[in-house]
Amino acid sequence: MKIEIEKVKKKQLDLSESEPATHFPALVEMEKAGECVFTAPVDAQVTAIWEYDHVRAAGKVESAVRLTCSRCLAEYDYPISSDFTIFYTQSKGEELDEEVELSDEELISATYSGDEIDMDPEIAEQVALEVPYKPLCSESCRGLCPECGADLNAGECGCDRGGINLKMAALKKIKIEK
Repeated sequence: MKIEIEKVKKKQLDLSESEPATHFPALVEMEKAGECVFTAPVDAQVTAIWEYDHVRAAGKVESAVRLTCSRCLAEYDYPISSDFTIFYTQSKGEELDEEVELSDEELISATYSGDEIDMDPEIAEQVALEVPYKPLCSESCRGLCPECGADLNAGECGCDRGGINLKMAALKKIKIEK
């Protein structure tokens, strides 16, 4: 999705795009790393307007992914939806050598150079930010039994898990002689 600077200076632009996840290199890398599998295209709607000396792009991205629960290893589908606003200012070509604290507005800012703004990296970033770091099929997921590997969401397996603190399990094997 591209925003042409000359057009947005004259009037508000309403853009929409529906692309497969393979169109975005960052999302392809997420799939290769095994983080998720995209099951729907990435739909983006953006409204861009010229304000003073910058472009304000506000929009929404939607998609869907298949994730693997980090507790019970079950696969489940997860919808992705994110609203965003990004302020684009023209790049002045200067680089900062020192660390500086960014304001809230600078955290949602990006720079552009040339006659158009390519929004694909920001769209992919918005989608990636919505994919859970530690996916759970539900908040009440009980996971797998550490003894036999049974799915505890389906029911109890019968293993005795009550007396072992997994954090200290390695100390159970130590024999001390007096």
